[in-house]
Amino acid sequence: MNENKRPNIVLILNDDMGFSDLGCYGGEVQTPNLDGLASGGLRFTQFYNTARCCPSRASMLTGLHPHQTGVGHMMGDDGLEGYRGDLNDRCITIADAVRADGYSTYMSGKWHISRHIGPDGPKHSWPCQRGFDEYYGIITGAANFWKPNTLTRNNTRLDSDDLPEGYFFTDAVSDEAVKYIHDHHFKKSESPFFTYVAYTAPHWPLHAHEEDIAKYNGRFAAGWDELREERLSRMREMKLLDESWRLTERDKSQRPWSEAQYKEWNQRRMEVYAAQITRMDAGIGRIIDALKETGEYENTLILFLADNGGCAEELGGPPAKRDRDTHISTQTTSDGKPVYRGNDPSIMPGPETTYQSYGIPWANLSNTPFCLYKHWVHEGGISTPLIAHWPEGIKSAGELRHQPGQLTDIMPTCLEVSGASYPEEHDGKPILPLEGTSLVPIFDDKDNGKEILFWEHEGNCAVRQGDMKLVCRFPGDWELYDLEAERSEIDNIADKHPQKVKELDDLYQDWANRCFIYPWDKLQEHRRKRRQQK
Repeated sequence: MNENKRPNIVLILNDDMGFSDLGCYGGEVQTPNLDGLASGGLRFTQFYNTARCCPSRASMLTGLHPHQTGVGHMMGDDGLEGYRGDLNDRCITIADAVRADGYSTYMSGKWHISRHIGPDGPKHSWPCQRGFDEYYGIITGAANFWKPNTLTRNNTRLDSDDLPEGYFFTDAVSDEAVKYIHDHHFKKSESPFFTYVAYTAPHWPLHAHEEDIAKYNGRFAAGWDELREERLSRMREMKLLDESWRLTERDKSQRPWSEAQYKEWNQRRMEVYAAQITRMDAGIGRIIDALKETGEYENTLILFLADNGGCAEELGGPPAKRDRDTHISTQTTSDGKPVYRGNDPSIMPGPETTYQSYGIPWANLSNTPFCLYKHWVHEGGISTPLIAHWPEGIKSAGELRHQPGQLTDIMPTCLEVSGASYPEEHDGKPILPLEGTSLVPIFDDKDNGKEILFWEHEGNCAVRQGDMKLVCRFPGDWELYDLEAERSEIDNIADKHPQKVKELDDLYQDWANRCFIYPWDKLQEHRRKRRQQK
């Protein structure tokens, strides 16, 4: 073992998970491996993503804001610099930077920052063209867990009909990461590695093994109202929240649990969602074991976080009125059976024959105690757990860090830990300067975190300066909150502080102009005109 070897980095991202789902963040979900990393490392309480999967991935991997990378929304090309649906050549990834400084780079899981998904199309924005030595996963954003589409190894599309019996994508993402670690140890043990592990769990479809679902039998029977109160109490005890912060009201579109329909089905939805996370946690345990088996555990920085808040998307129309035969997916299961797509209470989620989501009230639970969900930039849409574990580099085991930070900070953190530098150009082309700052000083509690943070997604926009946050739910007006007094964003104080609203609005507009952000209503009109021209 080379005692002078630079630290390895394992960056783990999961998909559509709320701030308070993990056991170590107050949730009911059984996550012993992540809880262990938290008890041996740090938990951040005010770290933020960008409210949506692909913009978050683009920002995290590049240290830039999403629109600067060309991924300001989703994977469509709007012909505008910030909205090309494709990672552009004005940015580099963490993998690019550390590989140039001697790191081996590996990735398993979801990519979702390229609009080019065809096996024979352009691949300039695929993982192996963006800094990774080896890649295994899906190029798109979501897939059947037993039979994922766009499954790819390096630059070669794999046939999902040829997968082995018992294949499950969450397990495959973990197993590939384990294999990378072992192979690196046998072939390149004197050099460090960077591994990016991007799970799709617990993003819909709600697919899980019966033995994992059974662990939660009856656990959510108390319903979303009581469970939110219980989470709030645990989070206060853990000091994740201030004692004075209140719980946001239940989403007004949803009934209280006492009046809810289809209780058995609704419980099952949350049971499957929890089972998805537990399966992921077991895979993370195997990654930890691989690091220990190869003697790399002590000298590896592990970062774990989520790409957005809990997802309130309901798949399908009013479930009681839907014709099952009209909602059969064109894709079949791994053994050729039909897939019934949509949230139909007559069909229990979990098996591969189903394709469902867990819906608004459970997303409300996942984001306890915060406001709103994925898509929106109120706290429920952008707050993520962040666990940092590094035995040789983080000595404050089990502590919390309340300093604010954002996805743009992940790249500079990896650069500081690795000793790699951020270049002014890449492949002969100039790149944009980093927007983020390293979290390493916060590891030692020697920094106050970011003073100003910005967000924009689908017209939902926000700026936070210190503890004051200006936020808009498109197409509504600006709201102003004092996050120190109440991070749950209940008391809008915009009318009381018009000068502060103007000051923060000016900051936001300057940022939006600099970062290629188009007003959402104008972008929609631009899209309509492009469609008409075609």
